[in-house]
Amino acid sequence: MSRQIQGATAVVTGGQKGLGKAIVDELLARGAAKVYATSRRPEPSTDPRVVAVEAEVTDDDSVAQLAALAGDATIVVNNAGVTGGKSLLHSDFDEIRSVFETNLFGPLHVTRAFAPQLAGGTFVNVASVLSWLPGFGAYGSSKAALWSATNSLRAELSAQGTNVIGVYLGYTDTSMVADLDVPKNDPADVARQIVDGIETGAAEVLADELTRQARTTVFA
Repeated sequence: MSRQIQGATAVVTGGQKGLGKAIVDELLARGAAKVYATSRRPEPSTDPRVVAVEAEVTDDDSVAQLAALAGDATIVVNNAGVTGGKSLLHSDFDEIRSVFETNLFGPLHVTRAFAPQLAGGTFVNVASVLSWLPGFGAYGSSKAALWSATNSLRAELSAQGTNVIGVYLGYTDTSMVADLDVPKNDPADVARQIVDGIETGAAEVLADELTRQARTTVFA
């Protein structure tokens, strides 16, 4: 089922930099009326359509306050994420747990808080091609778990007409991978594909050729 962007209100976690900011910009370019852009340390926006919100996706009270503030939202993008825990065997266990708290339980906190008011709307979970490629420690494992959770949430929320989109992508040109000398996606291009997916009611967005190949290989 297609979703209307024109005049819509959206929430984008981690929406003040990197891919999150690109998603905010693309939503506004397509006619969104308002976007709540969250950050742990938000900066005011010069665009009156952008509401900068301090939020911590791992904290129940913070997420509940966000859901109460953004009660008019029909689109919620779970974009906030962290890296870390390179080795499941040797990295500090608290670091591994922290990655899962943000990358898996963060989106789940947000989804549980917004689900009652998002009937007929859209959730977007930004995962990774590493959902399907082994060997990337806590980050890859947390994104694999998010892929599975996204599929389960899609089934649970279908009865109320809420679409749940999983977004999968390789290296993208943001501060998270700034030190890596590898080919990278343009965040604006990824954001365009994500908003296309919202409009068309897609189940998945595979943002680049690496991701499309990985998806095909794993599920051949």
